[in-house]
Amino acid sequence: METNEIMREQIFEIIENQMNDNNPPETNKTFNRLIKKGYNEYETKQLIGQCIAVELFGVFKNQEPFDEKRYIKNLNNLPKEPFE
Repeated sequence: METNEIMREQIFEIIENQMNDNNPPETNKTFNRLIKKGYNEYETKQLIGQCIAVELFGVFKNQEPFDEKRYIKNLNNLPKEPFE
């Protein structure tokens, strides 16, 4: 299994956990909103995964704490790619 595929599976697992726990609730809201816009489940998880990747980059590369406000802002802006 390639590294990118492993990372994608792990990010998708984070999304599933957030949705199952409804924490933050914006993940479920964003998922449902994007599905209604015509994105399929895989595409929707990829878009949400971009927001998670931004946060993971900050945590691992810059030793920043997870920024839930930024994460939610980026979720709310989807399908526009997160820039922060």
